[in-house]
Amino acid sequence: MSDPGRRRRVCVFCGSSPGRDPAFATAARACAEALHERGLGLVYGGGTVGMMGALADRMLELGDEVIGVIPEFLVDRELAHPRVADMRIVSSMHERKALMAALADGFVALPGGMGTLEELFEAFTWTQLGLQSKPLGLLDVRGYFAQLVAFLDHVVAERFMTAEHRGLLVVEDRADTLLDALARWQPPQRPKWIERAA
Repeated sequence: MSDPGRRRRVCVFCGSSPGRDPAFATAARACAEALHERGLGLVYGGGTVGMMGALADRMLELGDEVIGVIPEFLVDRELAHPRVADMRIVSSMHERKALMAALADGFVALPGGMGTLEELFEAFTWTQLGLQSKPLGLLDVRGYFAQLVAFLDHVVAERFMTAEHRGLLVVEDRADTLLDALARWQPPQRPKWIERAA
């Protein structure tokens, strides 16, 4: 991955709400522990509430690197984490996503809402287009993303995406197996455009 002179980091997208099932917050903490075990730092959305808070709190408890990135207009709404020493306050959502991507060597999405999905799919698109070569993963906690994964398979069946590019998104139900799979990830070897590839 990029910049061998520094610690590798994973950007984790997840909800600013805790969700209905306590298993979601448990999975966020397990993700922090899996990052810790592999010596990986965390880049995340900077919040202290919901899934974001559970993730950051556990990373901080473990004494690991945490970088928060949050737009100025969300500092009060998402309650920027007061114990994250490296908090980057930016001017817009676009700047937030660009900086998170620049700081990280890979991406993982935990359960979340529209913001989480939007962040994930922008990173997915950048990789599909060859703008970056960074692994992407979904932590599918209790089948939360099952219908989304089925839809992506439908996109392939309808020939709006190749099976190879669908395979860019690694899906696992455990944080440790997901991070291990991302460590083996390889970028695509064919272009995005189906007709040109054919």
